[in-house]
Amino acid sequence: MRKRVPLLATILTTGLLTALPLTPAAAAPSRLAGDFNGDGYLDIALSAAGHRVGTADQAGAVVVLYGSSSGVSAARRTVITQNSTGVPGTAEAGDLFGESLAAGDLDGDGYSDLVVGAPNESIGDRDGVGSATILWGGKSGLSGGALVPQPSTLEEWNSFAGGIAVADFDGDGKNDVTLTGRTQTRAYKGPFTRTGTPVNNLRVGELGTTGNVFAGDLNGDRAAERIYPFLVDGDEGGDIRYFTWNGYKHVMKDLPNADGLPGSVGDINGDGYGDVVLGDPTDPGTVKKSGHKGGQISVWYGGPNGPDPAQTPTVIHQDTAGVPGAGEADDMFGSAIGTGDINGDGYGDVAVGAPGEDLGKVGEAGAVTVLFGSASGLTTKGVKTWTQDTEGVPGSSEAWDRFGQSVRLIDINNNGKADLVTGAGGENGYGAVTILRGSASGLSTGSAKFIGARDVSVQGNGDFAWAVAQ
Repeated sequence: MRKRVPLLATILTTGLLTALPLTPAAAAPSRLAGDFNGDGYLDIALSAAGHRVGTADQAGAVVVLYGSSSGVSAARRTVITQNSTGVPGTAEAGDLFGESLAAGDLDGDGYSDLVVGAPNESIGDRDGVGSATILWGGKSGLSGGALVPQPSTLEEWNSFAGGIAVADFDGDGKNDVTLTGRTQTRAYKGPFTRTGTPVNNLRVGELGTTGNVFAGDLNGDRAAERIYPFLVDGDEGGDIRYFTWNGYKHVMKDLPNADGLPGSVGDINGDGYGDVVLGDPTDPGTVKKSGHKGGQISVWYGGPNGPDPAQTPTVIHQDTAGVPGAGEADDMFGSAIGTGDINGDGYGDVAVGAPGEDLGKVGEAGAVTVLFGSASGLTTKGVKTWTQDTEGVPGSSEAWDRFGQSVRLIDINNNGKADLVTGAGGENGYGAVTILRGSASGLSTGSAKFIGARDVSVQGNGDFAWAVAQ
């Protein structure tokens, strides 16, 4: 994987990417999180943080593919940068606008909005402070925006907004936002005004350094927990802390035996409580004693009091009986996690990215393994691994494609079955996204779509589809 080097020079540009016209949305917005034009179909927001705007390399962009009964296409898209009309700021070299993404209705108008992180954004003489922008949904999709209030105390290279989650954290029916950074994490209470002003915002002081966050309701009280995985000295597998609402304040809890950095919440066993699915892709070694060679995932099941920290989680890796392949060094199995109901049976399923997977002599071609939920939890029954060499999957496996670098399970065509959206961050050097349809029998290659960076006008290094909006 190419490593990003912070750019110290700031290059301004006046270039503008314009949105293509969209099919008019329904008169009443759907109120679905991730439906930016309110037409009842979920849309796909994809990172293109390496996109070049004018002469500004890695200024960044967000590419939105609009859903429909027939899925998505490269033609029905919007490409938004910091030079787009109504978007605050200016596209500058190295901003990485779009590197982190999360969706939800923040102003209560029924259209989903999108929070976009630019973790390398410089402010004044402070390089790499980071910032977050809300892009507003509407009948024509995303347009215009406002900055989320920026703490004045952020240090250089804080990478603020490197992690974003949007959900209702206190059960009042209004979506809230949390942003993470190297030295500071904050929580913003919604609703937001169109100037980007929340009801209030508070520093989350109990956390150390964290660049990751995800959210979901773990105890069935309709208030989502904020889950923060972060690295600690002597344990590269990380530590897991989360905040839960007790009716009048947020209380921090630990999962002391859990490891992982990426994660997602889904009801895997269908009991009405969200379950935490964690990816732990780092190989065990001198510093990290836990985990499995090639990576692993674990499922911590929710309940009326949240996940019981004393439970024995379900742990699955590529050497688990029934799982295709084998655990090999640097597979990075579990570096991307997605949850959703692929086959419509009422149980949450899990997609696991392994972008470092070698296929024969083809290094880091990448793979995605799909596991299915059941009343007894996550199972290996019916498990299947998908690559670009799988029959019916568009393209072919090539070195450094890194298929599976990002994964999400999203019901794009509104048929009650989640579709797999997966990024191949190294495809042709610029990145690409593949969409496979969900069905009663699992994923299908019928109507499979492959959309490359250049198909959606992403320029420069691209880094297209390195992230998919939560």
